[in-house]
Amino acid sequence: MIVLRELLLLSLSAFLPLAACSPAHLLVPSHDLSQTVKLQDTWQPLVQVSKVAKPRPLVIWHGLGDSYNSPGILEFIVRVKNIHPGIFVHSIYLADTLDDDRRATFYGNVNEQVEQVAAQLANITELADGFDAMGFSQGGQFLRAYIERHNVPPIHNLITFGSQHMGISDIPGCRPFDVVCQLARRAAIREVYSEWAQKQLIQAQYFRDPARLDRYLASNNFLASINNERPAERNTSYAAHLAVLNKLVLVLFLQDETVVPKESSWFGAYAAPNASRAEAEGQAGRQDVGATEKTVVPMRLQPLYVEDWIGLRTLDERGAVVLETCDGEHMVLADECWQPLVRRFVGGETAALEDAGADPDSEGGEHLGLVVQA
Repeated sequence: MIVLRELLLLSLSAFLPLAACSPAHLLVPSHDLSQTVKLQDTWQPLVQVSKVAKPRPLVIWHGLGDSYNSPGILEFIVRVKNIHPGIFVHSIYLADTLDDDRRATFYGNVNEQVEQVAAQLANITELADGFDAMGFSQGGQFLRAYIERHNVPPIHNLITFGSQHMGISDIPGCRPFDVVCQLARRAAIREVYSEWAQKQLIQAQYFRDPARLDRYLASNNFLASINNERPAERNTSYAAHLAVLNKLVLVLFLQDETVVPKESSWFGAYAAPNASRAEAEGQAGRQDVGATEKTVVPMRLQPLYVEDWIGLRTLDERGAVVLETCDGEHMVLADECWQPLVRRFVGGETAALEDAGADPDSEGGEHLGLVVQA
């Protein structure tokens, strides 16, 4: 709860009229209070080692509150190299130091960050012929923006873990009677579409409120663009670029309470309140429909998919969209979840899942995993 309160108070202070205040002078949650990248248990390979002589490179974009060279990210890279010996792995950075790179996950302009990353990747010789990419949480939709707007050098397979492809529609709730938390939460939601927030606060730039879609479309600085939601500004090159992906692997965490709704990881989103209510009232025998009940519109019913605004339907119809789940909370990666995906979709060797002799589902088997920052 301390972490949540600190984040919400941070949001409250950030949304106040501080136009003269540089993000460089605003606080981020301390290392002691924030969720850090950490490994659980010891490394145990669950898949066979790749035999590709020269694996295709991998690029990783970390998530909120993390950094490109944090201990957890570095250890994850080591484990990827155990599966794909000789693979070149690049961890995207927005600043050289751990603290500044971490700060950039909270403060900044996402559009400018995507441009910075595009220039960074274009100058890495090892990536010139293309690479696979993996986005942790918000890093997933940022990599998708890179594909839609640049994709030179090109991404072959994109794997996103718990990413907010349809944005977030809420922030975590407060405990009953926690007045300070509730006030901060309300202030943050109320001011999320202010001009300052849309230019300076990373999470505000993918906040998609179904009750304020008109305001979202008029004010949002990032998500509405990469999802091609504004008819007058629709960019057909986005669909053309995304449609050339070999595979788009979307991973949803079954117990995710950080991403609201969690189905955003699969391009799902809450329906607008009137649509949600109409659907709920139409269910036979239901007498308990409350004002707060929400309906999730799944990917294949989204206008973005139906009208193929970004090439998602084109990908899906040729079998290139892979929907996966991880049994756990947001960014808690069990080895039996991420290892097979890294084996199948990273490095250039497309093969059926192979068991290295350890069965994670066998009786008495240990649940091995790692926790990666949102």
